[in-house]
Amino acid sequence: MVTTVLFFLLAGVAIACAGLTVYYRNPLYSALSLIGVFISLAVLYLTLAAPFIAITQILVYAGAIMVLVVFVIMLLNLDEERPLNRLKHLYFIGGGLGAAMLAQAFFIFYAVLKTPKHVVDTESNAGSTMSIGTHMYTEYLLPVEIVGVMLLMAIIGAVMLVRKDTHASLEAAAEKETND
Repeated sequence: MVTTVLFFLLAGVAIACAGLTVYYRNPLYSALSLIGVFISLAVLYLTLAAPFIAITQILVYAGAIMVLVVFVIMLLNLDEERPLNRLKHLYFIGGGLGAAMLAQAFFIFYAVLKTPKHVVDTESNAGSTMSIGTHMYTEYLLPVEIVGVMLLMAIIGAVMLVRKDTHASLEAAAEKETND
């Protein structure tokens, strides 16, 4: 009875916060409402006896929302003029490093597949740290690595978009002085 009432209460909070996420025009308020959805889902996970998933829900998704807000702030402050292909010589170095990282990821995936598997009782350990870690780093290793690489690419892309181009501004200032 108590779990049913708690479920409907948390479901109502999650639905209300989700509605507010769409309603607000300010991205900061929308992100805070979405954090309310994530926290109510985390409490629902706690009622299902999955504490690790609940804490991960709060840490990862609330953190991801804050990164999203930072990305929005950074992307709103873009300059109009950006020189294209100013670092052409670094494409080959980046491609080589990317290929090396891909080879390393496949080597780790191959090494994990070759290790002997431990039998874990999933019925009694569902949601525990040990069973999640075992599945994450054996059966689902490649998707975890792919997500890590994608997050790294997103961070590098955001830094490259926001970075001020000092050389272009110095050249523009020098050109303006010569024209005057």
